[in-house]
This record gives sequence, structure tokens and C-alpha cells, in this order.
Amino acid sequence: MRRSLSLPTALVVAAVWTLLTVPAPAAAPFSLASLLDEMVDRAALAQWPSPAYTCRQASSYDRAAKSPTEHWFANGDANQFLRQETNEGRPEWVLLDAAGPGAVVRIWSANPPEGANLRFYLDGASSATWTVPFQALTNGSGPVGQPLAAERSRGWNCYLPIPYARHLKLTADKRGFYYQVNYRTYAAGSAVSSFSPAALQAAQAQVAQVNQTLAAPVALPTGSGLKRYALAAGEAREILARDLPGAVTGLAVKLTAADRDQALRSTVLVAEFDGQPCVWAPVGDFFGSGVGVNVFQDWWRAVQADGTMLCRWTMPFARRARLRLVNLGRQPVDAAVRVVTGPWTWDQRSLHFRADWRAEYPLNTRPMIDWNYLTATGQGVYAGDSLAVMNPVGAWWGEGDEKIYTDGETFPSHFGTGTEDYYGYAWCCPEPFTGPFHAQPRCDGPGNFGHTTVSRVRLLDGIPFERDLRFDMEVWHWAACEVAYAVTTYWYARPGASDTIPPAPEQARRKLPQPPPPFKRANHTEAEAMTIAALADGLPHERQGTAGYQQDGWSENYHLWVKGRQAGDFLELRCPATPGAHKLTLYLTRSWDYGIVNVSLNGKLVAEKVDLYSEKVVATGPIVLGTHAPVDGAYRLRIEVVGRNPASKGSGAYLGIDGLQVE
Repeated sequence: MRRSLSLPTALVVAAVWTLLTVPAPAAAPFSLASLLDEMVDRAALAQWPSPAYTCRQASSYDRAAKSPTEHWFANGDANQFLRQETNEGRPEWVLLDAAGPGAVVRIWSANPPEGANLRFYLDGASSATWTVPFQALTNGSGPVGQPLAAERSRGWNCYLPIPYARHLKLTADKRGFYYQVNYRTYAAGSAVSSFSPAALQAAQAQVAQVNQTLAAPVALPTGSGLKRYALAAGEAREILARDLPGAVTGLAVKLTAADRDQALRSTVLVAEFDGQPCVWAPVGDFFGSGVGVNVFQDWWRAVQADGTMLCRWTMPFARRARLRLVNLGRQPVDAAVRVVTGPWTWDQRSLHFRADWRAEYPLNTRPMIDWNYLTATGQGVYAGDSLAVMNPVGAWWGEGDEKIYTDGETFPSHFGTGTEDYYGYAWCCPEPFTGPFHAQPRCDGPGNFGHTTVSRVRLLDGIPFERDLRFDMEVWHWAACEVAYAVTTYWYARPGASDTIPPAPEQARRKLPQPPPPFKRANHTEAEAMTIAALADGLPHERQGTAGYQQDGWSENYHLWVKGRQAGDFLELRCPATPGAHKLTLYLTRSWDYGIVNVSLNGKLVAEKVDLYSEKVVATGPIVLGTHAPVDGAYRLRIEVVGRNPASKGSGAYLGIDGLQVE
């Protein structure tokens, strides 16, 4: 029998039908303004992106690298472009040609050419939508400002998001440089409001506010409780136990011990969220300090001079959280801890915070290998990493490229140009720096000798993966030696995700690997320690580290660098000596812009027309000067530029003095 609907039932059906047939309001389009908002949203990475996107990288990596069996460690990582084309009568080189909707989220270069422009052709335009000087965009002097854009340790960086609705072609009107461009591609149909110079002008106040926010130190909310724990050797202490939904939004730890450096490696932070192991990392490495206390601050973490280490990672959980400190070392450790929690509504987009630590020593640099940072399975977002290196020689350790694969890729969608380039600096520069998304808080030197810590954290350039992610870094060292690597990786994932990096208590417990003392030649007086007795008028000179070149070439890894300008420039050094005859041996440097010199001792010519030119920087080895006696308690050593090798560059009159061996 046919039955009529009652009035209430009819109203309900009508309401449901209306919901089904009336389109939902369209999502607001992604724009420069919304991406700038996302850049300072600490919770953004803790949710699966909606709409989904991929993040990939275009770079100048050596195209000879085809596969692990074909030139996989090729190193000609500059001046590689998609193609050359002519636009409006101008030759241009294409860095990126990407279908949208999408957004550029990072641009890096080691050497943007002077006078070069970047041109952004958006959404199929035949003329550039935006033309901007390459250097000004990436050093912060242009329309973006610092710290969103800055030159740091010789690396030029820009993190201004540049969205496009349908397509982007990015070109340069000069060539001959290294580059990396990270870019998002949103799910098809995502609404994006394309970048324009007018949009940037309208957003200037917001850009200034983001710069100010990113430059602020990482601080915990005031009033968060401080607790102190005494950890005996082998003891674990719980620092958070919560059985309600929420999120850890801040953490601060300060360790005190007789050997604090060792304590920072041997005291481990362990976290479980909703019953799943999520964090296992030594305290110093987890906070990005590496070995020891190394002061820096980025958007997520900070290390203060008193040893307090802070982070503001958002760590959500649906029902349960446990954090503890474990002292794996042999000494007692005192810990001062603050844990800040806040509300969180767990849903199908919520992600657990993950941190893994992997260390290896000795790690042989020959043969070259891809060293795995992380291999993860599940759905998640890669959020950054921090690498601590112990380099036993002065030669450069980080020539290797990052290779990142997602969701079954057989060729990496991120193929880099050098380890330091991945971390946002360049030319193996040892200068410490800190920025919102990358830092080099430690580099002992001279050169790249000793301990180094480098770090890169992500937000707009986070890397989502639906099924799996593999991150490899090439171990590509200039020298054959044994280094120590320790990497902490940060990522977010849905429950059930897994990885191949197990806890490593033995590595955390072992004594910190230390570099050997620098080579020192017996009976050798360092030139940089001698008194300058005479000098050509205004001749520039300085103590310069040599550790980045030839192992055991220079005593104590330094020489006295003299920037000669022309023939006739000279330097006289006074080397104290005991009475009597001595065998004297001189050690100098050769390089690509060095001159030809005469060497005199106490006014007597002892070595004539010594050619100090070399295509590469090398030590001369011994230059025997013969047997002599000091005058007035010292040897007076004079080195004078008398000519230049035709192949020498620049003034062709530079020279370097390691020192004088007196036996």
C-alpha cells in the first residue's frame, strides 16, 4: 500500500535532498596570503594536507647520473637546465616548467650571476608575469626582505611562496650557476590564486609581519612548569604521562653532567603516542645541536648559551602520550624539563610526530655510497633533518647530493647538487649561520675539519607521501677516510606508519668520536706566529686555514696568506733561534693566482725564482735552504715577488708561507 509521508518526515527528507543537491561553498583559493599564513602555522604539518599536494625539486644536478649503475655519483652539478629558448629576442634558460595548480616554495643558488634576472611566466603567459633580479630576490635586499630571503654562508635563499593556478615556467637570462627550486603541485581542480607583482605589493604588510615572526626566538609559553630529574647511569624517568586527547606543543630540556657533551649524546628522548613508538633520539641531536651545545634558533627549535634546548614541534595524540628520558651513559645526569601541552581534536587528517636517529662510525668514504637517512612506509609528511659530522681531515666531506623518493619512484624526485646546498649554504663554507628553516650552528675548522652540525627544517616545502618515502644522502668526500655521521629525521605520519631505523642504544652509549689533533711538523715555526719585520706598503695579509685542501700538507692547518699586487711586493719575517748552525727548510703554498718569488735569509739570496703557481691549492713540500746561523738571535726571512707564471690568475702575485723548520 502506498503511504503518504507525515509532515515532519517530509521536512527531513526535503532538508536532506537540499543538502545533497545544493553545491557546498567552494574552498577559498590558495594564494600568496594564505601560504604566508601557513608558513607561520606550527600545527600545519601535523595534518595531512587538504587538498593533497606533492613536493618535488628542480635542480642543476648532473644529468649524466641515470641510475645506480650509470654515473650515479656524477658531480657536474651546475649549468644544467631543461632547455634554452628565446623569448622576446632574449636567450633564456629554463629552470622549471611545471603544470599547476602549484606553488614554488623555495629557491636556492650558490652563485646567482650578477645582473641576471629570474622570469616567472604564469599560466601560459607569453611575457613574464614577474621579472626580478636574481641576487636581490635571494639575498633579502629585494622585494622579500630578511629572513624570508638571505645569503647565508655563501648560499642564496628565498622562501617566498609563488602560487600559480595552471602553469609556471621559470627562466634565467644568464647561465653558469647552481640552483634548486622546490615546488608544490596540488590535486587537480584545486583553486589557486596566481601570484602577481600587484599581489606581492598588496601583501607587503603581511610579508613584513611574517619576517618579524620568523625572526623571533623559539620560546615556550610563560608559566609552563619546570621539573627536575636526577638520572643515574642506566636510569629512565618519565617526563609526561597523559591519557586524554591533546598535543605536546613545546618542550625544553637542559642537561647538566660532568661531561655534558657526552650526556647530550647518551641521554635519549623517547616518546610514544597512542601506544606507538614515535621518537627515539639523543637529546643534543633531537634539538638540532649535534655534538655539544651549539647556539642557534630556527622556526621549530632553539639552543641557548646556557645549554637550554627548546622545540615547538606540534605532537598530537588521540588518547595517550608518554615521554621519557633515558640515561644510557656511565655518568649521572641532571635534567631540567618543561613540557607544554594543549588541546587537539584528533580526526582522519591528524598525524603523529616522528623523530628517528641513525649514527655510523667509522663510515668509510670509499667507495662512495648512498647513506640512508630514512625509509618510511605509510602516509605522512617529511619535515626535516639535522646532521652531525665528525671529519678527521680538512678536506671537504659534503660533496654528495640528496636523493629523495616517494610513493614507489624509481628515480628521485629530489636530486640535489651538494650536501651544503641541501642545507641552504654553499661552497663548503665553514661560517656558522642560523635562519628560520636552516642552520649551521657548528663548524670547528680550520676549513671543514672536526665537528660540524647542519640542519634543515621544512614547512611549505614539507614532502607528503601516500605510501612510502626514502631519503638517501651521498657520502661523497674529497678524501679517503673514516667519518662519523649522525642524522636525526623529523616527519609526521598516520597511525600504523613504520620505518627501517631502529633504536640505537649502543651508538648513543659509545664515547663520542673525536677528530685527531692537527698535523704539526717537528721543529717548525709557524709563519703566522712569526713577527713581521718589514712589509711592502699596505700589503694585505692574514692567517688562513688550509685544512680544506691537502691532508697533512700544512703544519697546524694554517699558513700566512699574503695578497701580493705586483712584482716587488715583499714580506720579511723574524724567526727566533738558538745560537749555532741549523739546517733550514722552508714550506710554502702553491695556488692558481700565486707568483714567482725569491727567498733571502739574513740578506742573502738562498732560493731564486721559486714558481708558486699551481692549478690547484697544494703545499710545496720542503724547500731546503741549507745550513745557516742566526743573527742577533733570529733568522730574518724575506720573500719577494719577482714575476708571475703566464697561467696565474688575478694579480699573479699572491703567496702563502707555512713556516720555517729549524733543526
